[in-house]
Amino acid sequence: MRGREEGSANLFSYVRLEDRVPADHPLRPIRALADEVLAGLNARFEGLYSGLGRPSIPPEMLLRATLLQAFFSVRSERMLMEQIDYNLLFRWFVGLEIDAAVWHPTVFTHNRDRLMATEVARAFLAGLLALKPVKRLLSSDHFSVDGTLIEAWASMKSFRPKDGSGEPPGPGRNGERDFRQEKRSNESHASTTDPDARLYRKAAGQESRLCYLGHALMENRNGLVVDACLTHATGTAEREAALTMLDRRERRHRITLGADKAYDVQAFVGDLRVRRVSPHIAVNGAVSKTGKPRKTALDGRTTRHAGYAVSLRCRKRIEEVFGWIKAQAGFRKVKLRGRAKVEALITFAAAAYNLVRLPKLIALSAA
Repeated sequence: MRGREEGSANLFSYVRLEDRVPADHPLRPIRALADEVLAGLNARFEGLYSGLGRPSIPPEMLLRATLLQAFFSVRSERMLMEQIDYNLLFRWFVGLEIDAAVWHPTVFTHNRDRLMATEVARAFLAGLLALKPVKRLLSSDHFSVDGTLIEAWASMKSFRPKDGSGEPPGPGRNGERDFRQEKRSNESHASTTDPDARLYRKAAGQESRLCYLGHALMENRNGLVVDACLTHATGTAEREAALTMLDRRERRHRITLGADKAYDVQAFVGDLRVRRVSPHIAVNGAVSKTGKPRKTALDGRTTRHAGYAVSLRCRKRIEEVFGWIKAQAGFRKVKLRGRAKVEALITFAAAAYNLVRLPKLIALSAA
């Protein structure tokens, strides 16, 4: 018999929000891991908030909502609040009751930025890696490192001389600016929109952009990110960031570090050996204009081992990390200004990448 459409909606619903989400939904194990990490950060959250005044948005909800924004490629906080308002799955993951009012986008952004400007993002990543089922998946011997360009939320028109002599753009919302015969560099110019951004190009033949450099340290067993950071875009930033991330790790034995040919520098290889790190770095065989190949910093002490070739294959998986963060999480061009805020968000995006992969890895290890 044909069903008839009811003209009036029910005033009350007696179905729990928990029952609306399928038992085998992929977000269920992800939320279980995230909740366990957030429980371990409770003491840190208590120290960040005052005991006086009106209650703010719970930090646990802020971080869960930020995870959703990365998982589902939500490009703005306004769209995120809109989807949390009508999407029952989003409400369940964040922990918002079905009849609770969603936050205003400006209020959410203000509270999220204040929280993410601290060391919370790095603490969340460290707490995730410290979980017992996750710790068993990590390698303590073999790692890879790399960096990628993160385009800043700043226009080239904002890159003006530091002495204030720059000609402002023409009138209108998107006024024209004449850059012809104007020599610009980071020493003499700075962005008025985001002073922390730097003019940089990744390789010859590519355009210069106002950007940052994002860095990741990956363990080679399952390709999980164990550390991440963000620096100014300079020619030596990748190597300096690699040493910084290595120094932050506690270890008692020699490890290996895979990297591409940009890390094939004598001083960097020497710094690794001082730290008892075997440099499994791709040889930079660039040929000069005179036809002579560039002298590599590596020798037979490293390249003769079979593990060297294995590291060179494994280190390419770090490109999957950057691909997910920039394409899926939407951080090809960040929508925040200031190095501290951008670094916190990139570090949290690295933790989100791990969360996406961990349920299947944990299930396979338990099988």
